[in-house]
Amino acid sequence: MQILRITLAVLGLWGLCLPLASPADTGVYAFVDDKGELHLSNVPDNDRYRSLDAPAAPAVSVARDGHQQRAGADAGVRRRYGVVVAQAAGEYGIDAALLHAVISVESGYDAKAVSKRGAAGLMQLMPATARRYGVDDVFDPAQNVRAGAQYLIHLLDLFDNDLKLALAAYNAGENAVIKYGRRIPPYRETAAYVPKVVGYYEKFRLAM
Repeated sequence: MQILRITLAVLGLWGLCLPLASPADTGVYAFVDDKGELHLSNVPDNDRYRSLDAPAAPAVSVARDGHQQRAGADAGVRRRYGVVVAQAAGEYGIDAALLHAVISVESGYDAKAVSKRGAAGLMQLMPATARRYGVDDVFDPAQNVRAGAQYLIHLLDLFDNDLKLALAAYNAGENAVIKYGRRIPPYRETAAYVPKVVGYYEKFRLAM
């Protein structure tokens, strides 16, 4: 059996190094270590590994304030917002698969989702982020995804195209990542969130 073991200290959006095989085929596991490094393997020889294989609904993921959201929407639901995502991706030069991955984990494609802290819409925009990018209606899918795409690009620029740090900042806030020395903050939900989004990103990149 082929063993895939990758330690990713730096994940750039344009240079993402991930296993070539699909997690559904190999059973890919991940964890973030104490140094903020993301580990991927199909041989979980450490009890910190967690599977990236997404079970069917009612699978849930934990949003930034502990609010549970359904994740891993099926292909049919993804197609419903495919045009919106593709337009935002083309307009801002970001990978559509990454936007789909964030949406899957953040809201499970529920355009009306609202967290306990007020994050709303497909990409779970906080009110300040929505205002920052001129969103008039946070529940409008096109506005929400466009703002989320712009925010992700800002975070990637801020963290030198380190995807794992950009995702950690999207979940926990950019100040938290900076506070902990530009590493993934030691928050349980953030440590779970980053590999989850990366796992969906890999799957969607292979499928699209």
